[in-house]
Amino acid sequence: MSPSSYKGRFAPSPSGPLHLGSLACALASYFDAKANAGLWLVRMEDIDPPREPAGAAKSIVECLQAHQLYWDGDITYQSQRSQAYTHALQQLEKNRLTYLCQCTRKRLRTLEGNYDGHCRTLQHTEGALRLNILACQQLGHKVNVAFHDRICGSQHQNLLASGDFVVHRKDGLFAYQLAVIVDDIAQGINHIVRGSDLLDVTFNQLLLFDIFDYSAPKFCHIPVLLDERGYKLSKQHGAPGVNLQTPKENILQALLHMGFEPPKHLSIQQLLTWGTEQWQQAHPLQK
Repeated sequence: MSPSSYKGRFAPSPSGPLHLGSLACALASYFDAKANAGLWLVRMEDIDPPREPAGAAKSIVECLQAHQLYWDGDITYQSQRSQAYTHALQQLEKNRLTYLCQCTRKRLRTLEGNYDGHCRTLQHTEGALRLNILACQQLGHKVNVAFHDRICGSQHQNLLASGDFVVHRKDGLFAYQLAVIVDDIAQGINHIVRGSDLLDVTFNQLLLFDIFDYSAPKFCHIPVLLDERGYKLSKQHGAPGVNLQTPKENILQALLHMGFEPPKHLSIQQLLTWGTEQWQQAHPLQK
């Protein structure tokens, strides 16, 4: 596979330093790109300023460099791409695929993440809490979404069951679901390796790829790391950032999590080469 035919990416949210789980995702996406002679891009998903501590994006870049994970091209910052997201939102509005929602936060919390379409036919014009994609009734057969994940296997979901989802917020910020698709299309991403905690949102993203007439990337979701309590290792659950003074040890731990048994005597660069070879054997691309 030539570099021009494979494009992958690591797209962290700068809500804090990289922890071991996010480092494992970075390594997996890096291995997959290098195993297939592809390009590995880095995108900073910094579209939610209230959740982004000062200096977090810089610390992530420094973390990647400390672990000798060097990317291709320039880093893309979502905070600089509002015009592209606005244009995409206007396309959805023009095709009558969005509507305004005035439900209170209290009511939305009772729905447990599956919006019931309460405001779909009310035609609100102002004071809306959110702008949603009308994913169900307006899109017919498109709501039956299926894909094959290289690790998790065959996946299927009918979006009528999961409900409509947010693409633009009342505070003016663009939702992750919209921004990530606009950027994947703009960058020509065709392979995505990331944590299995994002497996469920893949269905909404595939719907958006279809709406924007883009051939969807191939997906590979790796198991997430758990802490001693059984919770996903995350900033939300207090996961500490990796120690930049021990990059080799961090990589060894991440490789062990992926199910590999790395030799401890190798240098960082040798470990990355070894990891790439092991990844290619364990998770080859389908021809």
